[in-house]
Amino acid sequence: MCGKFTAMASWAQVVAFSQPLTADRIEGANDEPVTLKVMQRLNVIVWDEETKARKVVPMRWGFPHPKNWRVPQPIHARSETMDELKTFKPPFLAGKRGIVLMRTFNEGKQVSKSKCEQWTIDPIPAYMTGAAFIFDNFSVPDLPAPFLACVLVTVPANELIRSLSTEHAEADRMPAFLDPADWATWLGEGGNDPGAAKAACKTVEGVRWKMTKEERQATQKRAKPTVSDPGGLI
Repeated sequence: MCGKFTAMASWAQVVAFSQPLTADRIEGANDEPVTLKVMQRLNVIVWDEETKARKVVPMRWGFPHPKNWRVPQPIHARSETMDELKTFKPPFLAGKRGIVLMRTFNEGKQVSKSKCEQWTIDPIPAYMTGAAFIFDNFSVPDLPAPFLACVLVTVPANELIRSLSTEHAEADRMPAFLDPADWATWLGEGGNDPGAAKAACKTVEGVRWKMTKEERQATQKRAKPTVSDPGGLI
């Protein structure tokens, strides 16, 4: 399941998010993608009911573990049960729902019991894709103020992602990517409607996505130091 994705480095600074994202690139945007993983801070698009506008709020990816807030657990919420489980039900029903823009995202392929390959999925032709997140604020004794954390909403995998299934494991989940027309519903802009928000989380099928195996960089062996090349001494 997705635990890593890429986003544009300066996207939050150059886009006002006043309307659903289109495939058009924003002039002056930084097109260099950055990799984001669990435990890192994400730029989450939320609806501000007081100002009646969207805004971007940084949050940690991963709710805090009950016994140790530094441990991110859970990091995913199933769309089918997010309105039922006690961990996700209160924030979901309260409208604490956000969107994170992804350029590409990763899925794992378990090739053996101890080895997992990483595959990168590029959701072309879309330039950026909005994934559904649930967030909440938590009071932690070690921190002077509550902190925000979020989890990625997942849906059943589409045919492309399921092709990563092996005898060792099934690739059965993927991020819940929202149709641009459903952004307002998910964020609660026209009023908080949990039923409609849940219905907006659907498996994306029939897509022309590109999936490539992520190759690990080979570790180079350091050469013995010489007088002309003393690098090995450092």
